[in-house]
Amino acid sequence: MTENETAGERGLGERVDGAGPESAAADRVPVATPISRRALREERGSTSTRSVKARRPISLVGVLGELLITAGVIVMLFLGWYVWLNDIVAGNEQQQAAEEVQQELQDRWERGEGVVERPSDPGEPVVAEPAAAGEVFATLIVPRFGDDYARPIAGGVDLRTVLNNRQIGIGHYLETQMPGEIGNFAVAAHRTTYGAPFADIAELRVGDLIYVETADGWYEYAFRGLEYVWPTAVQVLEPVPQAPQVEPTDRILTMTSCNPKFSSAERIIAYAVMENWYPRADGPPASLAGVVEASTN
Repeated sequence: MTENETAGERGLGERVDGAGPESAAADRVPVATPISRRALREERGSTSTRSVKARRPISLVGVLGELLITAGVIVMLFLGWYVWLNDIVAGNEQQQAAEEVQQELQDRWERGEGVVERPSDPGEPVVAEPAAAGEVFATLIVPRFGDDYARPIAGGVDLRTVLNNRQIGIGHYLETQMPGEIGNFAVAAHRTTYGAPFADIAELRVGDLIYVETADGWYEYAFRGLEYVWPTAVQVLEPVPQAPQVEPTDRILTMTSCNPKFSSAERIIAYAVMENWYPRADGPPASLAGVVEASTN
């Protein structure tokens, strides 16, 4: 047998004695073993299973935490709507209702309905009969609260029918006097929520004019000052506030609301004194001419 034949019989990958350096180096190169597709799939499946097993289990504390965060967000959105957006919507409705009341007051005067006969003294204001509970009889106009600010006033301070009513908002304490009457014409309204008619009550400044409009005309009051009292201080409703034994001589307007905002711990009281009276037959005060004309057109 020849040397070449012997080498051929040994096959590929076996070193032949006496071969060159290239053959020796080739002998040391590893040969890759082919992997089937099935083996690859099994290997990948094993890796995925180990990854799933490595994931942390869902805990009860984590679920409760996510639920509390979601609930907190929902509550904050509700409060934003209830305190801020709802006030804007309800306030606009009360403003529109006040303009309708102003038109109705003008119409009643023209028809002679519910109008009180003027006193013999032209300087004496007309005093109307007290309104029934829930009956709208006037509007409150406060330029300090806005150039076109006006809100309806109804008899009584019942929450459901008056103070929380999106068409009213301001209520008259029935046990107090009427506009223009010697004594104390006292009203109440919310400072927040339900349109917040008295939201800016703390912004009043001495000398600010406040008007009460009825079918008979306009009663002009000048703001005098603020007072903070406990909710039980009903003496502010006396004909002379905080002085039940004193005989009244002035025509006073008292505005009451809760204090501080978003709390009912105290009451904020605004006092004003009547300075002028404008019969409807003579037209509104010059400072209100534009507001009144806009509401009656």
